[in-house]
Amino acid sequence: MRIAMIGTGYVGLVSGVCFSDFGHDVTCVDLNPDKIAMLERGEVPIYEPGLDLLMAKNVEAGRLTFTTELAKAVDGVDAVFIAVGTPTRRGDGHADLTYVMAAAEEIAKALTGYAVIVTKSTVPVGTNRKVLETMKAANPDADFDVASNPEFLREGAAIDDFMRPDRVVVGVETERAADVMSEIYRPLFLREFPIVTTDLESAEMIKYAANAFLATKITFINEIARLCEKVGADVKEVSKGIGLDGRIGNKFLHAGPGYGGSCFPKDTMALARTGQEFAAPIQIVETVIKVNDEIKRRMVDKLIDVCGGSFNGKTIAVFGVTFKPNTDDMRDAPALTIVPAMVGGGAKVRVVDPQGRREGEQLLPGVDWREDPYDAVEGADALVILTEWNEFRALDLKRIAGSMATPRLADLRNIYSGPDAERAGFEVYETIGRQGF
Repeated sequence: MRIAMIGTGYVGLVSGVCFSDFGHDVTCVDLNPDKIAMLERGEVPIYEPGLDLLMAKNVEAGRLTFTTELAKAVDGVDAVFIAVGTPTRRGDGHADLTYVMAAAEEIAKALTGYAVIVTKSTVPVGTNRKVLETMKAANPDADFDVASNPEFLREGAAIDDFMRPDRVVVGVETERAADVMSEIYRPLFLREFPIVTTDLESAEMIKYAANAFLATKITFINEIARLCEKVGADVKEVSKGIGLDGRIGNKFLHAGPGYGGSCFPKDTMALARTGQEFAAPIQIVETVIKVNDEIKRRMVDKLIDVCGGSFNGKTIAVFGVTFKPNTDDMRDAPALTIVPAMVGGGAKVRVVDPQGRREGEQLLPGVDWREDPYDAVEGADALVILTEWNEFRALDLKRIAGSMATPRLADLRNIYSGPDAERAGFEVYETIGRQGF
């Protein structure tokens, strides 16, 4: 199959590379000539483990190319995937569909034969109908169908998620479109991965409902963690106990400083706005959004206590600022609330993150970036663990405590335990939903 992928952001690039690895001929399109030049040099503009090698393999095999020329890319293709950004629209919280509709209009004008136009971007219910209308208005003679194919890629594990998915969701209206989509995903069908074929609206809703449910699980366990601190329970034990129930499951039950990233904040907001727009408010999701923001601010209060009541004049080492490990994504990361509060409170903040500096230097002005965790804690008054990178899971705590001016540890990812910290010589150990000393 011949495929054009419009957009080389996280979703577009990963999907395009993986489709080419299925054996399809894929052309990735982006309006940014610098990004296309970078990709043609074999450089990946995002951090995703293994993506650079898989991209190089398929470029060498001749199945994967990059261009700024959309018309050339869609000429004679079987499918065109729209994978452009849908950021939160300022003012009302809705997803901004400007880029989606612009791509749809340009695709319609460039089509030379039948193709399935597949929306891969995360879009509110009803968007694919609007794509159809936009394309018909732009080119009434165009021969095409519209399909919805939401992505379910976890940053840091995106290739595995694409190649071994829990499910593939496809929304179509015609057998012709269904046949094209079946052929595109044939490698997964042959290996008996679930492929859910449904209508356009249901496919769109599945994506938002899934992300909202996962965000709710995270927020629920964070609220339970707060109560655990008050009553003397251990949230890790509670998570284990409830997670063994097959109806609940153990994933997304790890207490922390709140969710962030490119999906959950944006998608919960968009779903809540859609509910309000259709006079069917989703009060659970609205509350999740509110509580998650409160959790991040609550972490600031917790850290003030760790620092003895004030950030002023303190030197604080922060380990991890990306919203999760194995990514360089800083979007809506808890660090964007917590670190500026420290700096604004008069603290000198030293940051260590394996991949966060590229984005973090602009997003977190006034911090001191370090490469070595042990260097960052030298003479520090407190250490805060914000992201659970593997590099931070087996630190020499005794060495760290011994090099600090005042050995205080705020473990906001529950990597260690009170006994671990006490044996290492920490005077203060603060955690999420567990008992310190």
